[in-house]
Formats: sequence, C-alpha cells, structure tokens
Amino acid sequence: MFLQKIKKTRKNLLVSVGATLLLSSCGSHKLEKQIDNTLSRGVSQYTYMMKRLPKDKYPKTYYAAKDKLETSGSGWWCSGFYPGTMLYLDEAVKSPVLEGEIDRVLQDLKREQYNTTTHDLGFMMFCSFGNANRLNPKPEYAEILMNSAKSLASRFNEKVGCIKSWDSSDDGYLVIIDNMMNLELLFWASEYSGDKKYYDIAVKHANTTLKNHFRPDHSSYHVVNYNSKTGEVKRKRTAQGYADESAWARGQAWGLYGYTVMYRATKDKKYLDQAVAIAAFILNHPNLPKDKVPYWDFNAPNIPDALRDSSAGSVMASALLELKNYVDKEPSKKYFAAAKTIITTLTSKEYIAEEGTNGGFLLKHGVGHIPEKSEIDVPLTYGDYYLVEAMLRYKKQIK
Repeated sequence: MFLQKIKKTRKNLLVSVGATLLLSSCGSHKLEKQIDNTLSRGVSQYTYMMKRLPKDKYPKTYYAAKDKLETSGSGWWCSGFYPGTMLYLDEAVKSPVLEGEIDRVLQDLKREQYNTTTHDLGFMMFCSFGNANRLNPKPEYAEILMNSAKSLASRFNEKVGCIKSWDSSDDGYLVIIDNMMNLELLFWASEYSGDKKYYDIAVKHANTTLKNHFRPDHSSYHVVNYNSKTGEVKRKRTAQGYADESAWARGQAWGLYGYTVMYRATKDKKYLDQAVAIAAFILNHPNLPKDKVPYWDFNAPNIPDALRDSSAGSVMASALLELKNYVDKEPSKKYFAAAKTIITTLTSKEYIAEEGTNGGFLLKHGVGHIPEKSEIDVPLTYGDYYLVEAMLRYKKQIK
C-alpha cells in the first residue's frame, strides 16, 4: 500500500513536471512566433514610413490626432535610430527595400562624424554605422566611427572626469545619465585603433557617474551639474522625471544598459555589481507592474493611472538579456524571465501598431518629456530600436 502511494505520487509529480515543461515550451514557442510576426510588421511599417519621410529628414515621433509625422535633421540625437532599426530588421528579415533606404540614410548621416556639439554620437553613429560595420565591415564605416569617437572624446573634461552632455552659459558642466549609452563607441574605437585614450575616457566617465549620479537605493538622478573648473558637484536633479528625487524610468534603463556594457568592455566587477544593483531596484520596485513595462516614473503621483513608457521597457529588456550572461544561474533566470515578460507585453496588440498606422513606427505608448509636455503617449524612434534589439537578443538566446 505504501509503495503504491509512492508510485502514485511519483506519477503525479512526473505528470505535473511534464505539464509545466509543456506549458513553458508552448509559451516560448508562442512568444517566438509573436516576435517573428512583430519583426515582419516592423519591415512593413518602416517601408510605409520611408515613403512618408521627407528627404534629408529623420523620424522622431508621430501624432495620430493630427496625422503628423514629426521629423528632425541629422544633428538630432535620435538620428541614428532610424537606420539602426532598419539594419536590425534587415538582419532578421531580409528586405531589399530597407537595404536601399539604409544606404541612402547613411550617406546623409555620415556628416555628423565631425559634430563636436553633442555627446550623443554613440546613439547617432554607433547605433547606425556601428551596426552597419558589424554586419558588413568596410574601411569607410570604420573611418566614420573613428572620427565620431574623436568628436565625442573632444567633450571630455579631465578635471570633471566626464564627457559634457549639455553646454552651459556659465561655469556649469551638465552630465546626464543617458551619456552612459555613448561609451560603447569609445570602447570600439580603442579596440579598433589600439589607442587606449578612448578606453580611459570611457572608464573615467563611468567612474565619475558611479560616484555622483546614484542614490543609496541605486536609483539615479537624470542630471548632475558640475563646476567645470573644480569638478565639484553643484546640483543634482531629474529634468525629464516627476521630481528631482524621483526615479525617471528611462533614466534607470540607461544606467542598467550602460553599466552592463561597462562590464562587458572592462570585466571590472564593480560595474557588474552596479548593473545588478540597478536591476534589483527596477525589478523589486513595488511600483513595477506585473507585465514589467514601467510607468514613466517609478514615483509618478497618479500610479496606477500613470502612463507607461514602452521605450524604457524596451531598453530594460535588451539590457537584462545581456546582463543575464554575466551572473550566476538564479539571477540569470530572473533576468531572462523579466525580459521575456517585457517582450511578451510589448509585442502584444496593446503596444504594436497595426500595419499602415502609427506613422510607420512599430511600438506605441512611449513617453518623452512630460514636464515639458512633449512626446506624451506616442511612438518614439528609440523605443523601436531597443525593442527590435531585444527581440533579436531573445531569439539568439533560445536557440
């Protein structure tokens, strides 16, 4: 009788485990199909967008009420995301139409390699030419990337220990957390050229940011204003978030992604520890929704009615899918599960645009700058870029 009970228990356990594995497998298969459909939708959307896009302009966002596609010139910080997204889409789903548009845009964008007025050359040039060179290495691409790195490095101040983000009319020296995303260009330049100065600048910037941008709970300020002559901190604030002491969601995502890249490039454990700490802040926060797509600010006053920021979710998902490769088994599983949940949410009908809508953008419900009443609940070009990147990373990891 006792042995019969054991056999029955084992049988039930095996059935239960089998059912769990089957459900997990079905869930993964369903998401993989959902991702493939989203990538195909991306190709059709960007084919639609390119037909609406004026010559020498780059997409920023779209306002459905006015059927208005808002654009910029090549000097805007988001200019690299349009060709970058198309490069990722073409990598996933070959498209001669997109390939022609990519070549056209890169020919226009290359003028920004000499732009020393912005810190965003990583976004502008590495998301575009960096991906182009990764997929199809060319001396021309490498030269453009090197010149871009030189332009970015020209904004570094040794006294402050950071690359300047925004210019100031006084002795202020403004640095934003977003700037962590531009350091990957410098690491590439150092490896390609053999010149360690680019590596050293990236490390010094990351160390100064680590020291001054983060609170004890590992959330970050958006902006730190330094004294350009002494390097001392003058003020810490959060320009695009709810309040100076709040945790603006996309800012937390930039930090997570940036310090994950820092660990990849240097193998310095303090950067891994920082990325893990930021991930813990995000994933353990009581205001993070179950579907893991964050509110635009973790401290927004009208949660749960506050707007979500799909762009922040995209960046987080992509970062977590890299970070999972650098940690032990249990946190790795946690990061993968969280990223999977975000991608599942963002590739649902709630967030993915119907074909021929949304101005040609793929992802809906992004939040740009609520305090300035700008780009509120709209598609954002960087939201598309990091979602497509996250989907490609997911597909590679489940093979």
